[in-house]
Amino acid sequence: MGQAVETLIGLMPEGRGFALPHGAVRDLQLAALDERLREQAPRIRLVALRAEDAGIDRIRALADVVPLLLPHTAYKSYPETVLTGGKWAVLTRWLATVSAQPVDGIDLAGVDSLDAWIAACEQAGLPVSCSSGTTGKAAMLVASQADLDFVTRAQVAAVEWGSAIRRDDGRTPAGPAGVVARTPRNSASGMGLAAAFMDPAARRFDPGLPPATIGTLTAMVMMRRRMAEGTALPSEVAAFERESTARAEALAAAQAGAVEDIIAKRRERLFITGMWGALHPFAEAVRARGFSGADFHPENAVYLGGGLKRARLPASYREFVFETFNLAPRFVCQMYSMQELNSAMPRCPAGRYHVPPWVICLPLDTSGETLLEPGRAEIECRAAFFDLSLEGRWGGVISGDRIHLTMEPCACGNGSPSIRDDVERYADLEGDDKIACAGTVDAYVRGLS
Repeated sequence: MGQAVETLIGLMPEGRGFALPHGAVRDLQLAALDERLREQAPRIRLVALRAEDAGIDRIRALADVVPLLLPHTAYKSYPETVLTGGKWAVLTRWLATVSAQPVDGIDLAGVDSLDAWIAACEQAGLPVSCSSGTTGKAAMLVASQADLDFVTRAQVAAVEWGSAIRRDDGRTPAGPAGVVARTPRNSASGMGLAAAFMDPAARRFDPGLPPATIGTLTAMVMMRRRMAEGTALPSEVAAFERESTARAEALAAAQAGAVEDIIAKRRERLFITGMWGALHPFAEAVRARGFSGADFHPENAVYLGGGLKRARLPASYREFVFETFNLAPRFVCQMYSMQELNSAMPRCPAGRYHVPPWVICLPLDTSGETLLEPGRAEIECRAAFFDLSLEGRWGGVISGDRIHLTMEPCACGNGSPSIRDDVERYADLEGDDKIACAGTVDAYVRGLS
């Protein structure tokens, strides 16, 4: 990393960077962007081509980086036939277009599935974290070991800044049962949180569910699509429905076990993790058993990742969950982030997500083409970010999120840019997510790989 990047990351301890107004770090951020361009453009073919076409060889203003931002769809721009046809060499060539690290060391001998390919990448020192993908195509996000180490540190620091949860609290883990595919990034984050805030000797609930993988989840999504298209064979549909029924029954049993587990631990100081869509029905099940806030420890903590994720919940869902588990606001930690980033934005007591100084929030118009100039008022925009901490891939991404951003100081007393807690996806708002440069980037990738 360059000196400017290191200086910005050095503001992590005690959350010092969140106190600084945007103007205090703007010049340093521009210098860090310029460092990143000079360091990584020669190593990331897609970024080098974008920079050449845009005639950009230095970053002197924030507008200079906009043509170099990659749409979030770039990380799933590989041909779908590589999955359906098992073309792992082609997938590896595609990875080379977005990776800052050489892919020559990936040994494809014996690779016969997406999960095996991901394992081969990790064995070669290229951990790839994937989303399961609602369309059947997973976004594949290559990282470095340094990136994973950073996630561990930054996540713990964000929790401590955004709440009264502290290292060595020695809490007992609890929460709803669920099936989440293991990825290197999620594992690094989870292990970091456990080591910092949980008692290693505390009882952990085993849901007894078979492990989920990106490969199996992707195959499920693709099968559902084939069924909707009418291309799945009757025998495949029957097998899929049997498997789906068995999975649903196993999950229901695991959820019942998780309810019993948290009730049994109700006198202990808990570290509850989950997302709103899972926590609300979990709280309803606890209430149905006759337990509520008066039965739980007064210093329970909760770590919330993500928003509603299309879950349809009552207007009072927050209050219901908090009251069920006796959660005080100071022990509630909620983050805004995305798989494409390496960093999280913690929510402050005023209900806004704060952007750390090594992450640059770039407000764009709906098409993702034009940088908007924020004034004193809050602006509605498409969120784009440049995460300066990333080493394994390019840090600039155009998201699918509509946000409300202000660069002005927050009511909580901190000066960093902040985002209102009402993030929504353009795909949900408009039925589609049309980023202007997405088609061009896809064409670049096809030409490079």
